Amino acid sequence: MSKKTIPIFYSCDDTFIKYTIVSLTSMIQNASKDYDYRVYILHTGLSEKMRAELTKLQNKNFSLSFINLASRLQDIAYRLPIRDYYSKTTYYRMFIAELFRGYDKAIYIDSDTVVQGDISELYEIDIKENYVGACHEQAMVQVDEYGTYAEQVVGVSRHAFFNAGMIVINCQKFREKKVLDKFIKLLGEYNFVVTQDEDYLNLICKDRVFWLDQRWNTEIFGEIPYPIEEAKILHYIMTSKPWHYADCRHGDIFWKYAENTSVYSDIRAELDAYTDEERARDAESCDKLLQLAITETNREDNYLARLNAKGRSADRVAVLKKIDEYEREGKFDIDVENDPPSKVLMPEDINYLSNSIFKKIKTKVAFGAARLFVRRLIKDKKMIVKEIRGVENFKNLDSGAVITCNHFNAFDSFAIQMAYDASGHKKRKFFRVIREGNYTSFPGFYGFLMRNCNTLPLSSNCKTLKKFIDATNTLLKKGNFVLVYPEQSMWWNYRKPKPLKAGAFSFAVKNEVPILPCFITMKDTDLIGEDGFPIQEYTVNICSPIHPDMSLDERDRVKKMMADNTAAWNTVFEEAYGYKPTYITKAQ
Repeated sequence: MSKKTIPIFYSCDDTFIKYTIVSLTSMIQNASKDYDYRVYILHTGLSEKMRAELTKLQNKNFSLSFINLASRLQDIAYRLPIRDYYSKTTYYRMFIAELFRGYDKAIYIDSDTVVQGDISELYEIDIKENYVGACHEQAMVQVDEYGTYAEQVVGVSRHAFFNAGMIVINCQKFREKKVLDKFIKLLGEYNFVVTQDEDYLNLICKDRVFWLDQRWNTEIFGEIPYPIEEAKILHYIMTSKPWHYADCRHGDIFWKYAENTSVYSDIRAELDAYTDEERARDAESCDKLLQLAITETNREDNYLARLNAKGRSADRVAVLKKIDEYEREGKFDIDVENDPPSKVLMPEDINYLSNSIFKKIKTKVAFGAARLFVRRLIKDKKMIVKEIRGVENFKNLDSGAVITCNHFNAFDSFAIQMAYDASGHKKRKFFRVIREGNYTSFPGFYGFLMRNCNTLPLSSNCKTLKKFIDATNTLLKKGNFVLVYPEQSMWWNYRKPKPLKAGAFSFAVKNEVPILPCFITMKDTDLIGEDGFPIQEYTVNICSPIHPDMSLDERDRVKKMMADNTAAWNTVFEEAYGYKPTYITKAQ
């Protein structure tokens, strides 16, 4: 029986190939013997001597090939801007999927690494439909200036920015989504100068990253939150090079493998010859890189600023800026968009529990119109619901429930309606709490839906509010579902969970019904909406029901349900986006 083949790619020149030999030596020593490994060295010119040294590492499991990209790069030179990008080995990873069309998946790894783990375990991780499997870039996470650069220039969260020095490439997706073409197009539009190819890759792969355990790319940078023995791959980034600094952190691991190579004496000589002047230049280089990140962030025509000015709705750009402002100030429960003046809903203007024939007809017509409207949104790809997860949590409810959901779009309740429809609860009706103005002041078609699709409008009038509370209690007691947005604000396309208010949970406690936490996650698609922003692809996540703890008093029951709901949402967020939600709110 033939062994499974694992393709692995390095890119280097004559200067760096010595460290490739050390990295590959460590990989071979720790790799499972149950696979065949085909190692490709991408280059545009290597000396015969160094090729021969690297070839010595071949064995019955590991074979090596040297791929000179010079001719390939010349073939596409006319598509590249007039910059010497194609001479830089760091950009070669962009060509792997196109050059090696026989592979659906491959590993790319930088030469300044040591592989302590079994590389076959990395390859066998299912990265699903994502473009890459990767680890978080620690410079962005741990250094505020770099993180701010990532967010305000590249447009990627500092917590969702990956290090491109070790990636598992979904070659099939790279080809299908024309990643190389996107890269070349971006090269002509903007010159990213801080992390260069890493910036481009993060921009192209945004929301399409499978987050690997950080141990698969342990950068020797800042804090490492686990014993170094647990690191599967050590990555000596920036100027943290053992061959330049005798006191390099965890350099002893590099030297342990280097000692067993034919280039050990050359590398040791390089360390001995490295001067204080060169180390001073390294320090200056680090300072310059940090300053470059600050300069790029402050440029009025940086990439994100150009994008916002060129084709994006000024209204949406202003909303995003206001969200940043409100998050910084901790104003999570205030809407960022100004609603038009609304009429107060008076008690005589509404019968929440009306069961008249006329009301039933209007409701039936409204729901029919709403479903047609949603189908059109989906057909036109203005609303994309990729998946509804956890629908069994909805199906298995044998009582009424308060449904909670994050609120980021005027149409997000339609996604919860789809989840309700999928649950099959035909005998239990689905209601949604809406704002007063949505009921009293919305004109036309939307207003008709707001007033007739089983909506429960709040009111600033005390008597009407009492009717609302009584009606909601009655509906829950009768076993129906009521959707409440406990954040009490809508922030457009805001992904993080916001602090919760107690109202929804008080209803659940009073009526002894569970909370059904739902959290909608989203991803950018390649489709651009009329506002110039990527259309979002939604996943509706239905969490396990939270039941009132009857051993607690009423106030503590409410607090516990709120805390459990927050925990459930945070778990969904972290699983979807690969990091814990963090906020820029200033300390009070």
